[in-house]
Amino acid sequence: MNEEEFGFETEAIRTQLERTQYLEHSVPLYLTSSFVFEDAEDMRASFAEEKDRNIYSRYSNPNTNEFVEKVCKMEGATAGFAFASGMAAVYSTLAALLKSGDHIVSSSSVFGATHSLFVNYFPKWNIQTSYFDINKPETIESFITADTKILFAESPTNPAVDIIDLELLGNIAKKHNLILVIDNCFATPYLQQPIKWGAHLVVHSATKLMDGQGRVLGGVTVGDPELIHKIYLFSRLTGPSLSPFNAWVLSKSLETLAIRLDRHCENALKVAEFLEQHPKVNRVKYPFLKSHPQYEIAQKQMKLGGNIVAFEIKGGLEAGRNFLDKIKLCSLSPNLGDTRTIVTHPASTTHSKLSVDERLAVSITDGLVRVSVGLETVKDIIADLDQALS
Repeated sequence: MNEEEFGFETEAIRTQLERTQYLEHSVPLYLTSSFVFEDAEDMRASFAEEKDRNIYSRYSNPNTNEFVEKVCKMEGATAGFAFASGMAAVYSTLAALLKSGDHIVSSSSVFGATHSLFVNYFPKWNIQTSYFDINKPETIESFITADTKILFAESPTNPAVDIIDLELLGNIAKKHNLILVIDNCFATPYLQQPIKWGAHLVVHSATKLMDGQGRVLGGVTVGDPELIHKIYLFSRLTGPSLSPFNAWVLSKSLETLAIRLDRHCENALKVAEFLEQHPKVNRVKYPFLKSHPQYEIAQKQMKLGGNIVAFEIKGGLEAGRNFLDKIKLCSLSPNLGDTRTIVTHPASTTHSKLSVDERLAVSITDGLVRVSVGLETVKDIIADLDQALS
């Protein structure tokens, strides 16, 4: 059988880069900080990068190599690097490619920590960011200057699950010779492959749906091999690498990603449909609801709608806080993508330091609630949301 014919699930399960002399069926853990050399010439050639081999686990390790290889196959990439967290992946990817005076054009709706990086830290190194409104994609090119180097976006966005046309971004990046970086955390490579639409690099917080069980931190960037090599050189010096143990856990987690996402998405659609009919709810946003403003784009570039549902409770800020207080089954946690359903109220927690106008600019109203729909029996999830609303 031709290996190129393997499906997504087979690649996730059967990609195994190394076996020891014991011919183990399950991949072993390589808990070692360094690796030995046969002789002086072997050591010289390895450090000169004339040999593709493990030297030090800050650079590479059999467990991290296998995790990266699986993500590359899933995303349609040829190279990648694994990080200690999703934000380590975002920071290291951008820091490796940018210099003083460079400019980023980004969607306005990005993860809170990414926003802080753009507005509080990159300006210290004379790296500026301009935000475009995701609901006005026709304005994107107006933000591009001679100094723009990177076009950055999330889709679906956090926390309002807006959708950006990746094909449009790919065309803009090609036209202006920009590096297109897509945060694909909410979709995972099972639901969406941005490289197909023109992305040069794809970033993930593996902590979320890739792990899927709230156990470990991790991040990964895959994509163009020349860009990845620059990220690798930066990261082997600065040390944000993923631990072998976490890489082993994440690699095993990828074996069940497809089947987990199928159920996550099935549950999320049912939750979204329930909320859309609830009298205490103003509006619901879920990519595969026909009422979603970018429904057609989601249908084009996503296999399913993901596990995140955003909805607005009538009554604003206090109604949102009251809703959290009445939740019984679901968890109140800053994480997402877990087997357990998680609810958050951004206006009073993760985005509380922003002004009302700043929140509204990224579609966060006072009553917005984000639900990371888990794998519990869906009627139990709905019953808990219903009693908390009622």
